[in-house]
Amino acid sequence: MPSTTMPMLETYPKSINLDRTKLAATIDALDDCAQACTACADACLSEDMVAELTKCVRTNLDCADICATTARVLSRHTGYDANVSRTLLEACATACKACGDECAAHADKHQHCRICADACRACERACRELLATIA
Repeated sequence: MPSTTMPMLETYPKSINLDRTKLAATIDALDDCAQACTACADACLSEDMVAELTKCVRTNLDCADICATTARVLSRHTGYDANVSRTLLEACATACKACGDECAAHADKHQHCRICADACRACERACRELLATIA
């Protein structure tokens, strides 16, 4: 199913202070990462060695929450505040880096951690690319 992010951005009746294509790509990456992190945390909780994955679960849940919040804020443009967007994108990039690193440490044993690490890396890149365009 194709994303509705860009069609929704295209319908916004006023100007948007960000490149709509980069913005849409970032929102989609944020949504993908939040879903991957939530699913990875759940999968970690089902592993026999769950005690060894406690930090991974916590990092996944933190990253999922930060990504979901950032996506929601970036989807709103009325009364846009570049400082809020910049701060959220920086926090999100930091959370994605931490989660990607943690998941990568378990990727050789758990496929869900590998998939999540990839989603985190992609989201971190998208956040940093959008950050570079905010004045």
